[in-house]
Amino acid sequence: MHEDANSEVHADEPGSSPSGADLPFLALERELTLLLRRARASQGEMAREVHPELESSAYGLLARLDECGGQRATALAAYIGVGKATMSRQLRALEELGLVAREPDPADGRAWLVALTADGRRRVGQVREARRARYVRQLTHWDRREVAELARLLHELNGVMDK
Repeated sequence: MHEDANSEVHADEPGSSPSGADLPFLALERELTLLLRRARASQGEMAREVHPELESSAYGLLARLDECGGQRATALAAYIGVGKATMSRQLRALEELGLVAREPDPADGRAWLVALTADGRRRVGQVREARRARYVRQLTHWDRREVAELARLLHELNGVMDK
């Protein structure tokens, strides 16, 4: 083992820590933890920008509807990873805020789709555009290929995590 200039202890064997853990995966875990903590805080801020009474957990639901259009509640619950009761409660709250509405599913008259209202689409669009503009400002010194590569790698990681 040796210490570097920052007094960090490194195992003599490349790629492992004194405990035997794989350093690249330790670094990945540390950076993802920080990213997720910041993302949760940011999601709460974005939810409040859409509507002051909006729960932060509902923001992802609105973003999904913005991206994909009308969806069945069961599909939304599966995508978000919550049960039917939780999804029903969230959708009721979003309906009460005037952000979503239910409409008959044209493919199946017995089913309903949940979609953003015009006001919901406008509000979510404004918040998402402000977030994209913030990313552009924060990453202005990055090469666009680096941004594209980061997006590609995160997409790949998300695909692996879905399995």
